[in-house]
Amino acid sequence: MPFLSTTIGQIVATFLVSMVPIIELRGAIPIGVGYGLPYWVAVVVSVIGNIVPVPFIILFIRKIFMLMRKWSEKLDTLVTKLEKRAESKSDVVQKYAFWGLFILVAIPLPGTGAWTGALVAAMLDMRLKRAFPAIALGVIAAATIVTFVTYGADKLFF
Repeated sequence: MPFLSTTIGQIVATFLVSMVPIIELRGAIPIGVGYGLPYWVAVVVSVIGNIVPVPFIILFIRKIFMLMRKWSEKLDTLVTKLEKRAESKSDVVQKYAFWGLFILVAIPLPGTGAWTGALVAAMLDMRLKRAFPAIALGVIAAATIVTFVTYGADKLFF
């Protein structure tokens, strides 16, 4: 693929992968570095790409879920599953508010991340101006953890 052989193509691909639910920056950082991007470029691009969907999820997911429920029974089942998943993650957020949301997003494990954090925030009717900073800081923390675990401090600094 000629586009992926260019630096711009590699940055765009890393950015797009970081926006995908479940994969998010946990997959985008190693992919970006695998393309040959410097660590810092892969991390910055992945963080930005992972944060981009957050405001849209917080602001519009409930309306989208309503439409999905009306369109088909299968989509209704999917929405119910997603809402239950968000509800199961909401205890920490309800208990610790800002820091709970930060922790939920910062721990780079399956079922956590910016998408889940934004979904939980939307389900709990958190305002964007309150939820976004916690999610953004959580994304930065997750990127730091993923980078150190994947590449080690010795390779990054020495």
